[in-house]
Amino acid sequence: MRFNPDKHHRRSIRLKGHDYSRPGTYYVTICVQDRKCLFGHIIDGEMHLNEYGKIVQTEWLKSSEIRNEIELDVFVVMPNQSKPHNLTIGKKRFQNQGKNTLSSIIGSYKSAVTKHSNRLGFNFAWQSRFNDHIIRDYKSHQRIKPPKIPY
Repeated sequence: MRFNPDKHHRRSIRLKGHDYSRPGTYYVTICVQDRKCLFGHIIDGEMHLNEYGKIVQTEWLKSSEIRNEIELDVFVVMPNQSKPHNLTIGKKRFQNQGKNTLSSIIGSYKSAVTKHSNRLGFNFAWQSRFNDHIIRDYKSHQRIKPPKIPY
């Protein structure tokens, strides 16, 4: 369904005027609906993924294999947030504004995780949106990058 401002009164959280299909680096947080703890638990300060958390991780790692226009950086599966991570979109310039945008990449990822989980009988919902932070320089990248991967 296309966005209709007469029906949909959500204000966009994307940076106005920024072209999300151009090469760039983003810090992205994706959450499940109601921030439910679905993908594992922290034991002794370390995240232990359950079967569904492993799907979340595996599908994210597949993203760069499926889409050669992205490079993955550090990512973390957290107990109440599905994936804060750095995502580098770069290698080539895109011609179609609707394809290969940050939103389309995140949407495809959410869809892949949902389909894989549903096949195993695990049904859940994502929050309809995601948060992003545009990383503009090395200093910003170092400040936002998680210091340690817990697995």
